[in-house]
Amino acid sequence: MNHPGFKPGFKDWMAQQQNHAEAALEKALPVSTVVPEILHEAMRYTALGGGKRVRPLLAYAAGELSGAKADTLNAVACALECIHVYSLVHDDMPCMDDDNLRRGKPTVHVKYDEATALLVGDALQTQAFDLLSTPALFADPARQLRAVHVLARASGSRGMAGGQAIDLASVGHQLTREELEHMHLHKTGALIRAAVLLGALAGDVDEPTLEALDRYAKQIGLLFQVVDDVLDAVADTATLGKTAGKDAANHKPTYVSILGLAESKALANEMAQTAIDALANLGEKAERLRELAHYIVSRQF
Repeated sequence: MNHPGFKPGFKDWMAQQQNHAEAALEKALPVSTVVPEILHEAMRYTALGGGKRVRPLLAYAAGELSGAKADTLNAVACALECIHVYSLVHDDMPCMDDDNLRRGKPTVHVKYDEATALLVGDALQTQAFDLLSTPALFADPARQLRAVHVLARASGSRGMAGGQAIDLASVGHQLTREELEHMHLHKTGALIRAAVLLGALAGDVDEPTLEALDRYAKQIGLLFQVVDDVLDAVADTATLGKTAGKDAANHKPTYVSILGLAESKALANEMAQTAIDALANLGEKAERLRELAHYIVSRQF
């Protein structure tokens, strides 16, 4: 659905970048005819042909601002998506969220088996760093090393994995809004922040610009989770491509359970505006980032 913040050409730009990410992933992932065939087949099954590619989109948008080269951004997009997809594969396993549907098709442990799903996640995680550490991928080696560090920190115990651990420990407990935000700054927000920073580091921006982008990305990371919580409460399984209503059924703390539906929607709009305000001094080159904030919040309407 169109949103007042969209400008002509945004949908075309988004589709083009999603296609770039898909083509780059298709090329980057091992083919299923290479040993071990089933592992490679399962990696491609879960990573290709699905998802909105929000993290690659953010990286591409930040890369436009930083003047990054297309090949560099494609590798960054693939690395981000490999980390994201690995986390979904592991999150869906019986030992965690125990879900059987993801992106509109059976989850990896259902399609194959649990051992394969575990290995798919492991392999996709290392694939990400294989891609991002490719020699001479960035024009500046110091920026490339910094990008590897940013992605590693965002993925580990002080980022996404740590957030998932807090999430699992919080099932059945009532959290405050501050505790919930702490969890989601790690679980969802860390990789989204990394996406923006990697896109910027892939080109050439100064530290004040990086700081502004980080303020934007922090809000976008939380915004994405608020909208996800709203959608889990109001959308159906076919729309989501995953099991609807599972958070409530599993007694997981969410923005909707803490704040209510109306206040969660209002909070999403507030966060989107705060993110956009962070870009106030970055001019027209940041326009795609502004449009992506509008796009992410518009998913709830």
